[in-house]
Amino acid sequence: MIKSLFHWKVLLNIVLAMAIFVGLVWLTFRWLEFHTNHGDEIPVPNVMNMKVHDAIKILDDSGLEYEVDSFKYDPKFRPFQVLAVFPAPGSSVKSGRSIVLKVNPRTWAKVAVPDIIDRYKGLAFNQLNLVGLKVGDTLYEPSIQRDAVLRIIYNGSSIKPGTLLPKFSSVDLVIGAGPLRNVSVPNLVGRTVQEAKQIVAQALFEVGIVDYEDGGRDESDIIYYQDPEYGALRDQGMQIDLWASKKTPAELQSKIQQLDEMYRPKIDTTLAPVQYNEVPTPTIEQNPELAKPTVPNATTSGATQSATAKPKTSTATSGNNVKSKTATPPSTKPIDKPKPKKVVIE
Repeated sequence: MIKSLFHWKVLLNIVLAMAIFVGLVWLTFRWLEFHTNHGDEIPVPNVMNMKVHDAIKILDDSGLEYEVDSFKYDPKFRPFQVLAVFPAPGSSVKSGRSIVLKVNPRTWAKVAVPDIIDRYKGLAFNQLNLVGLKVGDTLYEPSIQRDAVLRIIYNGSSIKPGTLLPKFSSVDLVIGAGPLRNVSVPNLVGRTVQEAKQIVAQALFEVGIVDYEDGGRDESDIIYYQDPEYGALRDQGMQIDLWASKKTPAELQSKIQQLDEMYRPKIDTTLAPVQYNEVPTPTIEQNPELAKPTVPNATTSGATQSATAKPKTSTATSGNNVKSKTATPPSTKPIDKPKPKKVVIE
């Protein structure tokens, strides 16, 4: 068994197999060198601070590819100036290698306008400042949304949120001034529901309940009644209720009378108004009885009881003459209440 391994034919096959393996490896490396241009390297030219067009021309002449990246605007450098090169200038690269050029753009990159519609003006100002936009003029117009942003204007035209604008651009804001007070209600009777809604919106009122006589929702129905009535003074933003029908208002007089009794009751002004007269308080001159003293209670002091007692008759005899004297009742005077003593604290 061992002797057969050292047979000359076996050894010859092993040597041939090793030679074939070495030859394949050598051919593989030779092919890689030829395919990758091994040893054929090009130094990266120095294109720093050049204009991007000049730098691209030099790279093309050197057999190198390029990628331009205008990553951030810097006002300290010229527009389209090459600020950085990767790989660095002087590095050896293969022919056809892509060189990245960091270029200063012509101006600031555009930013998207944030969605600030119907937002409070203070919050809208902060959002614009965060993205790099400035607030120009603030224009106020009547609206029930007080201090809310209604529109965004750029160069005299309204723009929508998401529009791209150069950074640090100025935009004007139209802000609601709040509802007006005591505004006349428009006349909606005889209009279609669709027309009435437009008129209500233009007057900055709100559409309340819309009652369709047939139970449908056809906006071509005619308005035959409204509440509040035409000409009434209301604040903007209040609701206006509507009653609509396919019939004309002249054909619905009975229905209109019922609604008038419900929403506009008449007040009877034919009755005489009730008069309220003040009763004057009588004085002592007008009624002398007010000056008489009041009779004290039975529980008063003994002096008061003797004063109110009946008079007694006393008989005195002097000789033959008998004189009878009748005691006259003493005059009644109001009892003075004791005055409170004054206490002086030093």
